[in-house]
Amino acid sequence: MKFVQLAILSATVGAACAFAPLGPALPAASTVAATSTSSTFSLRMSTEPETETEEATTYSILSEDSPPNAPDFTPGQVNAFGSDVSAASSASASAAAINGWVADEGLPCYGLPGVLPPTGFFDPLGFAQRGISLNEVKRNREAEVMHGRVAMIACVGYFAGEQLPSPFGINGPANDQLQQVPLPAFILLTLGIAAAELKRATIGWVEPDLSDWTKTLWKLRDNYYPGDVGFDPLNFKPTDPTAFANMQTRELQNGRLAMLGWAGMCSQELVNHKSIADTIDFYQKVYSGVNPYETM
Repeated sequence: MKFVQLAILSATVGAACAFAPLGPALPAASTVAATSTSSTFSLRMSTEPETETEEATTYSILSEDSPPNAPDFTPGQVNAFGSDVSAASSASASAAAINGWVADEGLPCYGLPGVLPPTGFFDPLGFAQRGISLNEVKRNREAEVMHGRVAMIACVGYFAGEQLPSPFGINGPANDQLQQVPLPAFILLTLGIAAAELKRATIGWVEPDLSDWTKTLWKLRDNYYPGDVGFDPLNFKPTDPTAFANMQTRELQNGRLAMLGWAGMCSQELVNHKSIADTIDFYQKVYSGVNPYETM
């Protein structure tokens, strides 16, 4: 029976070492001696049970298929892939997937979507450079997503607000329309924005600890995905992680473009005090050789 147990243990150790990645050598659990050639590895088992017992007290080769109720591991134990078990177990416990995303410190922006060719990871100002904490990266992404959404609505509002009739008789360039809103409507608009922002804060942010506010100030919840406030009335959010990452990238790219577009439209109206359509008409006349001031 002892020989059968030794054979099973030897086969387990051999399989584990065969599939282990290249890296620092594992201390032998049963005095495994690994000799390598240019492309192959050969394993030689020792038949000395005393050495096997001594080594097994220091290191344990553990299978990935350990039961869920396995006891806690102590530092110094390694799994079949050469990783410290205690560190791996704590990392897996704290790195739960959110919408299919698991924060990876080794990837740009901790692996969040939004990186596309031809620029790849574009961060000239270093907002997501190495050393920036995960919470700060998530907070910056939250700001980017939310500002992108507001900018997309604003771009539509610039065109719609200037071309469609208003119930309050508002007209002119979009930059000049907010001050034309009647006071009751302006109060309702302000309260609506405040309610939406408060709801977003309760979903994504950690409750403030007034006794030690520096620990909770600007801190997002660990299980909160930046921008995912649960508002999806048309059920656009995919359940597949890859499809979700693709949709998130599309939203980011459109939001980034909208922020640039809104900044351009706002600046243009501040300069010439004309609506977008009037500006297009003005320059069409200029490039057609017509004096726009004579036909106004």
